[in-house]
Amino acid sequence: MSWYRNTVWFVKGLREYTRGGYESASKRFNPADVEVDVAGRSFLVTGANSGIGKATAKEIARRGGTVHLVCRNKDRAEVAKEEIVTETGNQNIFLHIVDISNPKEIWKFAEKFRNEHQLNVLINNAGCMVNNRELTEDGLEKNFATNTLGTYIMTTALVPLLEKAADARVITVSSGGMLVQKLNVSDLQSESGPFDGTMVYAQNKRQQVVLTEQWAKAHRNIHFSVMHPGWADTPAVRSSMPAFYERMKNSLRTEAQGADTVLWLAVSAEATKLPSGLFFQDRQPVPTHLPLAYTHSPPEDEEKLMEVLEEFSQKFKPASPGI
Repeated sequence: MSWYRNTVWFVKGLREYTRGGYESASKRFNPADVEVDVAGRSFLVTGANSGIGKATAKEIARRGGTVHLVCRNKDRAEVAKEEIVTETGNQNIFLHIVDISNPKEIWKFAEKFRNEHQLNVLINNAGCMVNNRELTEDGLEKNFATNTLGTYIMTTALVPLLEKAADARVITVSSGGMLVQKLNVSDLQSESGPFDGTMVYAQNKRQQVVLTEQWAKAHRNIHFSVMHPGWADTPAVRSSMPAFYERMKNSLRTEAQGADTVLWLAVSAEATKLPSGLFFQDRQPVPTHLPLAYTHSPPEDEEKLMEVLEEFSQKFKPASPGI
């Protein structure tokens, strides 16, 4: 059955996830949806120094938004910030250096940010695909630490700030790869069996979909969404999936095309007319499971994921007032 799921996903991807798929889908887009002025609204984008994160931040900056870039590498982040300011003329671009694989750093950043800034939209874009099992300094498997736990802590730590904002939104950049994975709460850190970085990444992306659905139920005043950007030509794809990149490079979407639905979810009025908690591709909600793929999970597994992540989160939370 795993062979079936992978084959269906790849064939589907060839058709929909490429540049051609975007060009076809974009014929139904309403350009006015994203031709908006967001001056006075505050956006936080993680992993914003390259790829889809930078493309998203740049487009928000063009529309007048205040943009907080959360990046791990200071040198690359400063170059990205300068590029965004220069190209958009928007001076309200702020830089924060945070390693999303380090839960203590995220908590520390979130406490400071909550005391100093407002926030209308959180965009969880930072991610990684490490192809060999690697542990962080906290003993966490790096893909899980970044893609799942980091996303969980960043979001839950900033929810109190978002709940104070008008038209608050949280967008998480997932992947169509999650369609081949059923939620597995028994091995969140990939300790059992052979390690396959691509499938670990896909499992993390399934976890992000579940997180979004659970958050949408718990926080009714915030609009949550999760999306698949398609197969885009980004530095992360080139470095983490070199064989895939070589095979598909002439068909990959541009970074801006990959970021289009993130932007639409972040700024358009149309996005929040749809229910919270949905999975999007090319500006429309799409199913989170393939037919006959048997990737549905029982509710107790989804609740268990939230419980385990909360336990991890509290383990790394600093003992300080305000959090």
